[in-house]
Amino acid sequence: MTTRLLEGKIIAITGASSGIGQASAFVFAGHGAKLVLADVNEQDGEAAARKIRDSGGDAAFVRADVSDARAVEALVARAVERHGRLDGAFNNAGIDGAPGTVAECSQENWDRTLAVNLTGVFLCMKHELAQMLKQGGGAIVNNASVAGLIGVAALPAYVAAKHGVVGLTKAAALEVATQGIRVNAVCPGPIRTPMMDHALRAGLVKEEDMLSMEPMRRLGSPEEVAEAAAFLLSDRASFMTGHAMAVDGGWAAW
Repeated sequence: MTTRLLEGKIIAITGASSGIGQASAFVFAGHGAKLVLADVNEQDGEAAARKIRDSGGDAAFVRADVSDARAVEALVARAVERHGRLDGAFNNAGIDGAPGTVAECSQENWDRTLAVNLTGVFLCMKHELAQMLKQGGGAIVNNASVAGLIGVAALPAYVAAKHGVVGLTKAAALEVATQGIRVNAVCPGPIRTPMMDHALRAGLVKEEDMLSMEPMRRLGSPEEVAEAAAFLLSDRASFMTGHAMAVDGGWAAW
């Protein structure tokens, strides 16, 4: 029988309408979590929550732009209002931004990419940690990227933001290490998501080029990242904090 790692835990997921976020919603529900899902895409977010409920799970959807402080505060408040606490959070929402060199990167692209990918994580953690400190414990997993561990050319804002997420994860983990709260990150490599499919169709990247750099010679699945996040959120990872876990098929080991 499969072990249910998150039985009865109240967990919020941002960016839950597609890709890794949506896969995490289904995986976490399968592990017994009660979920509050958030995204700017209401239609797909509501559909994901409904699918979980139809399967006997517990999920609600809240529209939230993670770069909006009030929306993030309302998201955490909704979880607490619905369940009385917030046991865990997967801060997953993110965008890839426009490709191009540092010299080509517009300030608009820089500002928007950091607003979602880094400031969004900060705002989520700010309000999640306030609640977890109040209740005396919890766990947070931030979705960084292998681009938060190594350099990747032609995505300067994305790489800077994801390195920032790793640093912020470590800083927060140290702050709350003695207060029953753990903070970790997952760092996915090339994963078969709608974002990746869009980049492939647009010719921004070539699949054969990625596979040639991928030791396992395949793209990962969103569910593989979701399972790693579920473990980090679970009590099985009770002595892990401040860790940036690569889920990348060995990409960062080159």
